[in-house]
Amino acid sequence: MDILIFVVSMGALIYGADFIIEESEKIALHFKISPFIIGATLIALGTSLPEMAVSMSASVQGSGDIAVANVIGSTIFNISLVLGTVFILSKKISPKRDLFAQDSAWSLFPILIFILMGIDGKLSMLDGILFLILMGAYLLFLIQSNQVDEIDEDIANEKFAWNKSLGLLLVGFIFVVGGADFAIDSAGNIARDFGVSEWIIGLFLVAFGTSLPELTVAIKAARANNADMAIGAIIGSNVANFTMVLGLSSIINPLNVDFSANFFDIMAATIVSIMLVFITANKLYNKSAGIVLLTVLALVISNSF
Repeated sequence: MDILIFVVSMGALIYGADFIIEESEKIALHFKISPFIIGATLIALGTSLPEMAVSMSASVQGSGDIAVANVIGSTIFNISLVLGTVFILSKKISPKRDLFAQDSAWSLFPILIFILMGIDGKLSMLDGILFLILMGAYLLFLIQSNQVDEIDEDIANEKFAWNKSLGLLLVGFIFVVGGADFAIDSAGNIARDFGVSEWIIGLFLVAFGTSLPELTVAIKAARANNADMAIGAIIGSNVANFTMVLGLSSIINPLNVDFSANFFDIMAATIVSIMLVFITANKLYNKSAGIVLLTVLALVISNSF
């Protein structure tokens, strides 16, 4: 039964991603918004809902370690697994936007600020408010940097149906978030049936499961020759995970940060963030970079086991 649920939930993820990509592209075209910005805002915030739900629930229950680990793990998976897979599966990636000059810093800002805030061993309500302010600064930056090189005038001049587009977007997000939730539960049951420990399930399955929406949407966007939207969704999702997810979670309940116990995982998230800057600086949007990112993920998992 769990295998059937897992298959169906993965199908929901894929179909939901289709709705999100198609309607997001229509919004970008009609309102002359850069596909990158649509990915970094609308799609990124939508696909971060699983992380937000898990971390805020953990914060309410006083399980701060789960909230923090979820964000750190999701950052590692988003960059190494999601971006690595996108590079390997895409025939050609040629972002129209200068990602290094305009956006690479945003892949490092949140985690560096997280380290500075958590150096005293906790994230307080004030830290959470500062995180939310950082998210506001990121959104403001995206609005000011909006630039569209090519617009399909035929589509842009069509009558735009807000109700239809918003309805399909909502359906897409429900499918993606709901599919991820059921995929996590069913995969956990399957793992337990094979004797995998609860700790391993919690550490890897939750972070991987909450990254499934980003993975599905990014792959769909990349294969539709919309690399800007795919990479924008990854960068935006990582910013949202630290600012919105940790920000709201620490406002609900202060979060403990144990650097000594979680040093390796935090450093791994920092390293893959630096690797993203290096990739954008040298425009290494190719299969070799994808293999390197997936190799890093394999080393992280191997060390944790």
